[in-house]
Amino acid sequence: MTRMTSDLTSYKGQNVLVTGAFSGIGAAAADLIESRGGRVFRLDIQDIAKLDYKKLDVSDEANIKAVVNEILGEAKEIHAVVNSAGIAGPTSTNTEDVKWADFLRTIQIDLFGSIWLTQAVLPSMKSNKYGRIVHLASIAGKEGNPGMSPYNTSKSGLIGYVKGVAKEIATQGITINAIAPAVIRTPINETVTEEIQKYMVSRIPVGRLGEPFEVAELIAFAASKACSFTTGFTFDISGGRATY
Repeated sequence: MTRMTSDLTSYKGQNVLVTGAFSGIGAAAADLIESRGGRVFRLDIQDIAKLDYKKLDVSDEANIKAVVNEILGEAKEIHAVVNSAGIAGPTSTNTEDVKWADFLRTIQIDLFGSIWLTQAVLPSMKSNKYGRIVHLASIAGKEGNPGMSPYNTSKSGLIGYVKGVAKEIATQGITINAIAPAVIRTPINETVTEEIQKYMVSRIPVGRLGEPFEVAELIAFAASKACSFTTGFTFDISGGRATY
């Protein structure tokens, strides 16, 4: 029997974790998934006094485990995870001038946090024989941006991590994919110098910044039941900058 596309893209009855959900891509993805019937647990480092938000520090492995276990205790099952939390790290800085503490902090948030979150949710997903994991990588992980070596390193590492884990869990009803945006109009880019922003936009054939809602649409597919035969992939959303 052929299943209706609307059934596959609906989130009715699903519990979805979204990190970095206070603003930018994370907020747009959370809103879209919620509009499609999902119960969204919005996670962010900021201490937000709203009922549907939980505080999460993705640089803290113990905190990730505790928050995931808290949600599992409340919801019993996690169907999908959208990991949008991250920082740009040092920008306009030659690699030899990057302080090691800043390099490590960027990797800990952008790469280690992604790994720890995946490790925390996989046992439950394996038990339920279903799951969708979507990590926000970056075009920087494919091509690299000058003056951003910690960020480039983190995002390229994340792309490689996704590829390998996908093969480990391919027969268990779980998919894991990454999204590689070019520069998007989000708060994270407020920390990037004007020089770097101009460089990044100049590389985009479309000639403009991307918008959070555009990325959210791709995330909503990758985190849905419809994304059942694509895993280990990095979806490009870069206005034509990368086409591989």
